[in-house]
Amino acid sequence: MQYPERWKPSKYVQRRGRWTASRDSRELGVGSRLIAASVISLYERYLPEFARGRLVDLGCGKVPLYGAYRALVSDVTCVDWAQSPHPSEHVDHQLDLSASLPFADGAFDTIILSDVLEHVPSPERLWGELARLLAPGGHALVNVPFLYGIHEAPHDYARYTEFALRRFALQAGLDVPVLLAVGGSVHVLADFLAKHLVHVPLLGQPIASALQSVVMLMDRSAWGRRLAARTGARFPLGYFMVAGRPLAAPVR
Repeated sequence: MQYPERWKPSKYVQRRGRWTASRDSRELGVGSRLIAASVISLYERYLPEFARGRLVDLGCGKVPLYGAYRALVSDVTCVDWAQSPHPSEHVDHQLDLSASLPFADGAFDTIILSDVLEHVPSPERLWGELARLLAPGGHALVNVPFLYGIHEAPHDYARYTEFALRRFALQAGLDVPVLLAVGGSVHVLADFLAKHLVHVPLLGQPIASALQSVVMLMDRSAWGRRLAARTGARFPLGYFMVAGRPLAAPVR
């Protein structure tokens, strides 16, 4: 990672000892705070279990997850594409994630692919590269949107169900120890409304922010989490997964 000493929180920030969505609209749109808060809570939960050793952050942008994983790993490599809408001085390599990547087999113990897969036109090829790059026992942590609006057009190519994500991983020879819905129907509705409300003059943005904050509070309660789990089976806002390379199995 280039200039790690100059890294600053962007999309995600620490508040009261926990990582959450930034309230700085220059770093994260008001209408995207709910999905960001939901996603970072899952990374905060699973990074300590699966992140270790040599990490590569693919499609890293401003490396928003760096603060959450830097103490868990020994080395960080940042990769992004040349046309990234989030240019960063921390990028080590500008690469096309649809092509073969110039790293050795088993070069990394941990791969981060956050909000990236939907922007890759050749996902099967990328999954093959993830499997090749992972060292035995290594893991890739991946999140994608699902019931979510078009973004970063024209490079927004697909939405993947949990079945497609599991199939990608298994076909590449990877295990899937974690595959979870991000949010449920309440999150989808709140995200949809917030993204429209932000365009209403004067009161739109405060109402959108308040609406998402209410859902975030729901997520802290047992009944709110149960509701999200029940409705997320059919109406997820997105998905979070961990895919791992078995210790003894060859990459396909």
